[in-house]
Amino acid sequence: MNDRIHTPGTPLISDWIDVDQPFIDRFADAILDHQFIHVDPVRAKAEGPYGGTIAHGFLSLSLLTHFTHTALPRPAAGVVEINYGFEKVRFLAPVPVGARVRGKFTLLSQEPKGAGKLRRFSVEVEIEGNEKPAMIAEWLVLVMEGEN
Repeated sequence: MNDRIHTPGTPLISDWIDVDQPFIDRFADAILDHQFIHVDPVRAKAEGPYGGTIAHGFLSLSLLTHFTHTALPRPAAGVVEINYGFEKVRFLAPVPVGARVRGKFTLLSQEPKGAGKLRRFSVEVEIEGNEKPAMIAEWLVLVMEGEN
């Protein structure tokens, strides 16, 4: 496995992805949340506080797994990474339709946990051109080796 992930304090950054209206609409369908500020551009522009539609906060959170594919090294054969949970999740800035976002991961600690290792990451979802991130959190990932 690449040693980059074992260096606490070194940020690893994913590729950018586009957040367009069809993407937001598919997410709304998946989680059954069709609030107008997410799915109705005309009404969101006329009545909403953001001048148009925005992505769900949970969309930003759910993208973290995708962002790991280009930011973090792939696990070695036989190693499984399990989502163990989150702490300190905060949604700080809206992601407007048409924005580009990416993930930023910084390993804070790694400690033994049962038969595996528990990694604690500081994570951010950054919005291109925006100083304030869309979301910040601490993400706990349990790393387990399968039986070979």
